[in-house]
Amino acid sequence: MNFIPYLFLFTIAIVPLWAEAQSGKKSAEQTKEPVFNVYMARYEDGDGSTIFNEDLKAVAPVSSQPFVIITGVKFKDCANGFPTHAEFDRLYVISDSVRAIIDPRGDNSLAGTFTYQCERLDYYYASDTVNLRHQLLNLYARSFSNYESYVNIKVDKDWDAYLRFLYPNETIREYMRNEQVIRNLTESGDKLDKARRVDHWIYFLREEDRQQFEAYATKLGFSIGEKANNKDDQERPLGLRIHRIDKVDLDTISKLTLELRQKASAHNGDYDGWETEVVK
Repeated sequence: MNFIPYLFLFTIAIVPLWAEAQSGKKSAEQTKEPVFNVYMARYEDGDGSTIFNEDLKAVAPVSSQPFVIITGVKFKDCANGFPTHAEFDRLYVISDSVRAIIDPRGDNSLAGTFTYQCERLDYYYASDTVNLRHQLLNLYARSFSNYESYVNIKVDKDWDAYLRFLYPNETIREYMRNEQVIRNLTESGDKLDKARRVDHWIYFLREEDRQQFEAYATKLGFSIGEKANNKDDQERPLGLRIHRIDKVDLDTISKLTLELRQKASAHNGDYDGWETEVVK
């Protein structure tokens, strides 16, 4: 399934419904509530919504959970491919019922949920799937027979469904980072319709890399600001601040910051973000 990256819209949210979605034997660190984020993207046939478990990125793939379970239903109470408010409540009941079957099996992780074209699918990784397909099909037939169900259980040792599909790629992540900054601006009354000075910070290990990036930024019309030397930061002690007049709507600023981030990385640097003033 292909998506159109320039039409991404994002929000970031924690989903408390799934605060205890991972089960099995866990350490004290593993029992903390996982963070779920959500983004929306436009795909070939319309918009889709992806909720993903942010915390799993640090540990994926988990060798003890080689099976992916993709299961859910098609729903009829649908508007533009998404469930209505009333339908959402029913879908949560279905997801909770599925979870009640999967959790007692022990070692598993809820990786996320994908909603698209009037279908909502939960993604789990698990160690034990014996007889699980039969149990899930029985659940749908017994309790949710008015929905068309979907069950797909397969080996996914590399966690491709999570790492290559649910988890956002570099472009999406850039939009998500900027969405929070822009939300702060709009909540302060900024309409985002006026260009203004935008400052960016980049950090380097070597002076040669900083100078090369500075030359690149100058060609793009940036003015060079502060050059910091933080000897306490052994990883990247050489800072650089650049600024330019730009618009800060989500699409415009995200394309710019992604380019700066990639160029900084090419010069062994780290792009550390941007800031601007509120313009009303």
